[in-house]
Amino acid sequence: MSRLKPCFEALKAEDRAAFVTYIQAGDPNREISTEIFKGLPAAGADIIELGMPFSDPAADGPAIDRAAQRSLAAGASMKQTLEMVREFREENDSTPIVLMGYFNPVYAYGVERFCLDAAEAGVDGLIVVDLPPEEDDELRIPANAKGVDIIRLATPTSDDERLPAVLNGASGFVYYVAVAGVTGGKSATADDIGTAVQRIKSHTDLPVAVGFGIRTPEQAAAVAARADAAVVGSAIVDLIEAGINDDGTIRDGVVQEVLDFTRELADGVKSGR
Repeated sequence: MSRLKPCFEALKAEDRAAFVTYIQAGDPNREISTEIFKGLPAAGADIIELGMPFSDPAADGPAIDRAAQRSLAAGASMKQTLEMVREFREENDSTPIVLMGYFNPVYAYGVERFCLDAAEAGVDGLIVVDLPPEEDDELRIPANAKGVDIIRLATPTSDDERLPAVLNGASGFVYYVAVAGVTGGKSATADDIGTAVQRIKSHTDLPVAVGFGIRTPEQAAAVAARADAAVVGSAIVDLIEAGINDDGTIRDGVVQEVLDFTRELADGVKSGR
């Protein structure tokens, strides 16, 4: 069993939602990314999504697209991403880690080898946004065999007829993409999110995490009041980008700024109920 189920059970006992943060592995470089990654739990992150750098992130908006390009330009790779997880696990064996990205890098690495190496590194779940549920046996079966969850995406267009297919074989949690479109775009209303979460929950006992469009502690609190987790990605990635000088060097203090912002968002999530 991965670390996700115990994490959600513990937070449910506290009557609060999980705070899920997203960063791109290796953005803006390995050193800074690792410092931020390791600092996220102390800043209030309950679960960490670590982006697997890919050159063509079709579901991501400009912010995360640029983060992926920065990571790749700095030498990021799937091997390096898994090395970051191993290093993280040397200091933290409790915070769940979910790798998020696209199937191409997984396929290129080798699916069986990837599942084995990810599990051994300490990965708890996978979100592969371009792999539909009807075609993910190639990844889901070997991943589940290693104790790694496959987290599926539901969207505003996932109606009651589609949801059973989305949820069949899903584990860990369900990631509800609150708005149609790419990451970092507009935000959904709290009422719309509440209605969607209840509809998904009528089909599954899995926790429902809500992401896309959350940029402030107030928005995080509103989502936390209605869902099992609030996910923030682009707002954090934007802050990392803001720490890059025009000449490409990294401004002093950017790590602390990102972690301080993360702490504000975490406080927002905790105040949601």
